[in-house]
Amino acid sequence: MKTKYLALANIKKVQSRCCLLAGILVALAPSFASAGVSLQVGDEGSMNINYSVQLWSQYRSYSSPTNSGSSFDTFLRRNRITFSGQYNDMVGYYGQLEAAGDSRNGQDDRPVYWRDAYITLDYSDAVRFIAGRFKNTFSRENLEACFEPLTIDRAEAIAYTPFGGTRDTGYAMWGNLADAAFQYRFMLSDGREGDANNIPKNSPRYTLRVHWSPLDPEYDYGYRGSYLGTSEVFTIGMAYDYQPNVAYADFSNKTDIVDYTAYTVDVFWEQPMSTGTYTLSAAYFDYDTGNAINLNPDPTLPVNTQLKASYAKGAYLFPRKVGVGRLQVYFRFENSDYGLEAINLDRTWSGGGANYYIDGQRLRVTAEFASISFAEEDPSNASLQDYKQFTTSLQLIF
Repeated sequence: MKTKYLALANIKKVQSRCCLLAGILVALAPSFASAGVSLQVGDEGSMNINYSVQLWSQYRSYSSPTNSGSSFDTFLRRNRITFSGQYNDMVGYYGQLEAAGDSRNGQDDRPVYWRDAYITLDYSDAVRFIAGRFKNTFSRENLEACFEPLTIDRAEAIAYTPFGGTRDTGYAMWGNLADAAFQYRFMLSDGREGDANNIPKNSPRYTLRVHWSPLDPEYDYGYRGSYLGTSEVFTIGMAYDYQPNVAYADFSNKTDIVDYTAYTVDVFWEQPMSTGTYTLSAAYFDYDTGNAINLNPDPTLPVNTQLKASYAKGAYLFPRKVGVGRLQVYFRFENSDYGLEAINLDRTWSGGGANYYIDGQRLRVTAEFASISFAEEDPSNASLQDYKQFTTSLQLIF
């Protein structure tokens, strides 16, 4: 009899646990309906957890600077877990763990690190703040979401500043004005820093960016490469980047201190019509560090400290589904004019491809062909000779 009661008690425990689990799943069901998991913490706090990955397979007609034979490589272009949410109505946070490039060129088990980690404070739509490590606010293309690009990826070099790169650590004040027709950003960050023997003074980097959107506003801190026909957008943007005392033009004697300046102008247009959605985007960049790299410079000075470059890209999104998803075809062209006297790195990049959106950006397949041509090929370096590449990407956001 005792055994019977124990069995009934165990059944009731299992039933109660099943009911509790079912209740939790029901409570979370609306959160799982969109990408990731959302958790409510107290009355005002929240946390969203997302996983996103891009798997690339890439063919190139060379393997390395010393090997002109073709190569094929499959690797994780991006591999991220994101934590974001609100501490309260005014204060938020964002943290992103990254293990990019895993298996690229045979390098497995890449380290995991914090790609982004910052706190936000939204006083109003016109006055917002960011503090921590976050996206450099200089170029539009760098600010376009990594998992929402128009082409398979951004430019390999021209959209990134020489001392800020894609992310920098510091503070930003930004906001939207006139119903988000105008947006401003001011960023104060580390820029170039490090060994005092290489850098005259560790001064902060200053970045100012503004844009004007007379049609549907682009009101977020980041942009999108395409709105997939959901918005009518025309945006003109410009930015200025400055850091004083970044290098010695005469490094051997530690004299002739130079400043770094850069500016960019960009335009983005997307128009949905009954015949499909049309997208065009272009930008111009000018990076200057007093021609220090052609004098007697610090050997660690990046080659893009003296660079003029531009890109143009465009796309057409079919108005109706093709099979189970939506098809978008695109082109891309880049021109890079490096102001280097010792070596000619000038090149043009031209290519095209297609995006197939099975579930918007959440599940997407891309294929792209590109041809890279150099103004002067280097016969001793295969990576500085004309080459072709073909890349496919499988993207998942959860």
